[in-house]
Amino acid sequence: MKTKFAIFGAAGAIGRSIAAALRAQGTPYRVVGRSRQGLESSFGDDPLAEIVTWDPDDPASVRAAARGIETLFYTVGVNYWQFELHPQLMQKTIDGAVAEGVAHVVLIGTVYPYGRPQSERVREDHRREPHTFKGRMRLAQEELLLAADRAGRIKATVLRLPDFYGPGVDKSFLHSAFVAAVQGGTANLIGPIDRLHEFVFVPDVGPVAVKLAQTPDAYGRVWHFAGAGVTSQQAIVREIERQTGRPVKRRIAGKAMLRLMGLFTPMLREMVEMHYLLTEPVLMDDSALERLVGPLKKTSYEEGIQQTLSAEAIH
Repeated sequence: MKTKFAIFGAAGAIGRSIAAALRAQGTPYRVVGRSRQGLESSFGDDPLAEIVTWDPDDPASVRAAARGIETLFYTVGVNYWQFELHPQLMQKTIDGAVAEGVAHVVLIGTVYPYGRPQSERVREDHRREPHTFKGRMRLAQEELLLAADRAGRIKATVLRLPDFYGPGVDKSFLHSAFVAAVQGGTANLIGPIDRLHEFVFVPDVGPVAVKLAQTPDAYGRVWHFAGAGVTSQQAIVREIERQTGRPVKRRIAGKAMLRLMGLFTPMLREMVEMHYLLTEPVLMDDSALERLVGPLKKTSYEEGIQQTLSAEAIH
């Protein structure tokens, strides 16, 4: 079978979820990343996966990674202190994809472009007024892609997600709590942890992204896929404690502590400007997506926590 789908940035959590959804359909797919070792580790045992490395700074490499592909899922990450790379890498990918005749691009996005929420529930038509550098870079990334769609160069869509968690997901606010629950020690959390928040369970994302890619009416606009209801970090930790039957020690850092620790740790320093998301959460309305593709499977927090704890115990 011809490989029609490619996942750029495939070794990340969302990329692996999309790959799992394609694998479940028996659909061949290409995984693209900088590190062959990382791709081999995640996909080397899957006969449906074609492994391709790329150098996004080399136009020929970008074109080779996109060659023969009809639909490109874009999940490329950058270091948290290098967000200026987001629009740059997006433009290079668009140029290579257009040159190779790729028909569709699905960008996995975030809530960063909205800035502070102006409504209790945020729909796709909410004003995009990012007050942070990271929000402006994510907005620029989206605009480059959607402008290419409007110009008729390629068909594009954006699937925005809230924060996420799940088995093997280490880049999550909640990861430290799962590790502490299974291995002992103290969970390092960013507070306040009692405010409303939502988290999407990563294995739920892949099937939705694939369904969106296969829906002609999806292109030319942005869509939301929200979590399984509103919760809080505190509620998640309490459920972890209930399921494991033992308390989780916690160390909670607020904005001031983040700023202090950021003097020594670039990642924490860069989290200061995004701290507003913990006090002014962007809670997403994904009813438009449900009208487009039908019922959205969302794993309950109780079940998602159980699966994540099981995976951490095996790990």
